[in-house]
Amino acid sequence: MDCECDCLGNGQSNAILFNILSRGESSYQRVPQMCHCEKRRTVCLKTASETCPVASDVLVKTVHFMKSLPAFQQLLPKDQLSLLQNCWAPLFILGLAQDQVCFEVHDSPAPSMLKRILLNGQETASSGPEQPTLAGVQTLKACLNKFWSLDLSPKEYAYLKGTVIFNPDVPGLKASLFIEGLQYEAQHALKEVLVPLHPQDPGRFAQILLTASALKTITPSLITELFFRPVIGQTDLLDLLIEMLFSR
Repeated sequence: MDCECDCLGNGQSNAILFNILSRGESSYQRVPQMCHCEKRRTVCLKTASETCPVASDVLVKTVHFMKSLPAFQQLLPKDQLSLLQNCWAPLFILGLAQDQVCFEVHDSPAPSMLKRILLNGQETASSGPEQPTLAGVQTLKACLNKFWSLDLSPKEYAYLKGTVIFNPDVPGLKASLFIEGLQYEAQHALKEVLVPLHPQDPGRFAQILLTASALKTITPSLITELFFRPVIGQTDLLDLLIEMLFSR
């Protein structure tokens, strides 16, 4: 679904008309024909060959962490699958934060003239997955910066990941009450570990949970297309995650 451009004023047609009328007039500033509105600008990793392997390593450690939890292994495979599908992206972001992964992006290459002609200037839903936008990446970086400012310890990250994994609100869970209890235990453990680490900061627990709520604003598609599409091509990332989770 295309969003309405906020930077063209009276519309694209008026911008084109203005360009024609002002051609050759140096006193007027030409209006760009291409929309550079932040909501629509697509971006990609500046150094994908360096960042993608690091991101892949974080993803492998994310799935390994889930598999290493005895309580997670006790769940029915269907519940494990549902939790994986709904929590892999926020867990991955926590992994990026914990491993201090930094990355930069730049504008995606413009489509070729032939592609523009064939598509008649219009990208359709069938032309491919939604590409990462600059606004989406800025949201991700803002979330990472918030976690870095908290300077969480390894134990804090571990228990916070537990609260994310055991989400009883995931639809279709067979053992939602049991999972709710596991989330409560993870939250309690997180709160307990804060007492000796930060005795002078009683509000840290609430601050951590508030920061973690920002994870929901970052879509799995953004993570997939930005970090993993250059590596896996058209392969479904979720299929790879499922294979990793249930492999022995």
